[in-house]
Amino acid sequence: MPNPRSAALTAVFLVMIMLAPHGVAAAAEKDTLETLRREASKARTELEKATKQMESRKKDLAASQVKLRSTLKNLAVAEAELNRIRQPLARLANTSYQQSGAVGSMSIFGGGDPGQALRSTADVTLLARSQQALVDRADDLQSRRKQLASTAQELQSKNAVEQTRLQQEVTELRNKSAQLTKQLNTMLDKLEVSRLKRLELKCDKSLAAEAKQFPNGLIPSKYLCDLPQKGHSLRADAALAFYKLNAAYKRRFGRDMCVTDAYRSLSEQHSVYARRPGFAAVPGTSNHGKGQALDLCGGVQISGSVQFNWMEANGRKYGWYHPAWAYSNPFEPWHWEFGTENEY
Repeated sequence: MPNPRSAALTAVFLVMIMLAPHGVAAAAEKDTLETLRREASKARTELEKATKQMESRKKDLAASQVKLRSTLKNLAVAEAELNRIRQPLARLANTSYQQSGAVGSMSIFGGGDPGQALRSTADVTLLARSQQALVDRADDLQSRRKQLASTAQELQSKNAVEQTRLQQEVTELRNKSAQLTKQLNTMLDKLEVSRLKRLELKCDKSLAAEAKQFPNGLIPSKYLCDLPQKGHSLRADAALAFYKLNAAYKRRFGRDMCVTDAYRSLSEQHSVYARRPGFAAVPGTSNHGKGQALDLCGGVQISGSVQFNWMEANGRKYGWYHPAWAYSNPFEPWHWEFGTENEY
């Protein structure tokens, strides 16, 4: 069964919890933001309710399927036992039609040895009782088989209907999720939200603490945030700081910062180290692997350039530093790190 909790539900949740206005906004924008928050909250509530109903229906259907399997198993057992006694029943019926003369207790009034007649009567009585038990058991099995078959048929019909209904609910839920996401994105577009705010909405700063728990270069992508520069990402706290740094840089130079490298996985670190042994950090020790280092271009990589001097003058305001080692051994004017100087 496909899982209806799509990325759209996550998007709705993020929009709801993170779209608080920063600073003093115009009254009209505040009203629109408030409307957007209300709609996002309403959408999340509706989707959660529909999802719980669907999950409850799935559990009921699963329980019914278990009952159906048990019923079919019991029906098979009854069928097998009935098949085992069909032959004795057939012989009994055949004997009843073919046996001639007086039998049973009436034989004691005929000729012959009275003792032998009594023994014959006892044997016939015992046989009759055994035969009656066989007939009674056959009747019971026939009745039980009929009841089980009826129950199985009812369960199969009911489950087929429930399966169809469940699939319809999954489809409706998926369509509703897509519709709500489109509606909320349309409202967001009307706000003309800046790219900076859009990036911030998608980057949860609280993930930074969890990202620190993973080994260097082995941070799962869910704990990293994308940069405006395609193909690059950083740890959440570093990314949020870079968004502001990049916005300030763009105001000064009219373009985004040029980035050649950001978070670097362990395999990428090995690749770089193989190309530059003795210059690149030993794999597993690079700050790139922590998601808090950048290699810049666009002029920043040239010491003394206007761009490099701007970074030296402004980087610290946003938490970005050019570490002391990068001034000498080896000299890397392009390498910048997020945090405090004491961390490096």
